[in-house]
Amino acid sequence: MTFSKTALRRILTYILPLIISVRAYAQDPQFSQFYACPTYTNPAFAGSSTVGRLVLNTRNQWPGISGSFTTVNASYDEHFEAINGGIAIQAHYDEQGTGTLRTVGTNFAYSYLIPVSRKFSLRMALQAGFMQKSVDFTKFLWRSQLGQGGYDGNLKAEPLGTPEGKTNIVNFAAGILGYSKNFYFGIAAHNITEPNQSFNLNGSGDVNVSIYRRFTGHVGFIYPINESRMKNKSSYLYPNVIYMQQNFQGKPASQLNLGMYISKGSLVGGLYVRETFVNTDAIIAIIGIRTEKVKIGFSYDGTVSNASAGAASSYEVSLAFELRKKVRRRNPRPMTCPDF
Repeated sequence: MTFSKTALRRILTYILPLIISVRAYAQDPQFSQFYACPTYTNPAFAGSSTVGRLVLNTRNQWPGISGSFTTVNASYDEHFEAINGGIAIQAHYDEQGTGTLRTVGTNFAYSYLIPVSRKFSLRMALQAGFMQKSVDFTKFLWRSQLGQGGYDGNLKAEPLGTPEGKTNIVNFAAGILGYSKNFYFGIAAHNITEPNQSFNLNGSGDVNVSIYRRFTGHVGFIYPINESRMKNKSSYLYPNVIYMQQNFQGKPASQLNLGMYISKGSLVGGLYVRETFVNTDAIIAIIGIRTEKVKIGFSYDGTVSNASAGAASSYEVSLAFELRKKVRRRNPRPMTCPDF
């Protein structure tokens, strides 16, 4: 049996990745506008703005390559004095390989407020969630579909995995957040139980591919450049650092994001450098408009590592609505941090 160069290219492009992906290790989706999806970054942000907050985020990662990554997140959170804490409800959708692998999930978080002093507060949170991963086997090319002339779509495909190609996962996270008027820090742990995400492709039911724990640490300051009673004349600087670590192929992979925001009235701009455990990965530019009730943000990730040839950029859009309400004077101080 002989194969043409085209047939061989198809084998290397489609069959080899399939073989590798039978036991694959993936990292959690992430956003570059960390504080524009606060409860996704750290569940302890639940209720931190005190008022009702509806947030929508969408990210298109590496659109220049075939089979890019698309992630959508939606959340609502609010502080309730009756339970001395915040509640957050979150839904997310992630698509890899143009629908080849989909993840749909929802999370519920509660953060308990501890007023340590008149100037400093703590929030401690627990989160529980459910998600479903599904794989579309029709997007694969199978060995049984390769003939002498290469790929033949009329040949019968070999089904692999569970008939419906789905797996259900229960997941947990926790976080802590401390803040004052001009300083904040937080620590979060996701995938605490490291649940199994395997589709058991070999049919034996004993394959265990964990979603590894992801740890996030963040800290920042608020420096007033010019404070004025008129908000449209006030300007602030927000230097901050975000560190994340999660296993990849059984080894710890880390990411450090260094940057700052600057705001002038309703206008906000930011710049980050993203460092991975092996190189400088990307430069992130962020612009946004922030009013009392609506916040809109746009970010661009410019890849500067060797991956830039095929994965040059990523885009992200965020939209937030704050539902203002009358509060009593004893209502907890809202957290002041970057909005994007």
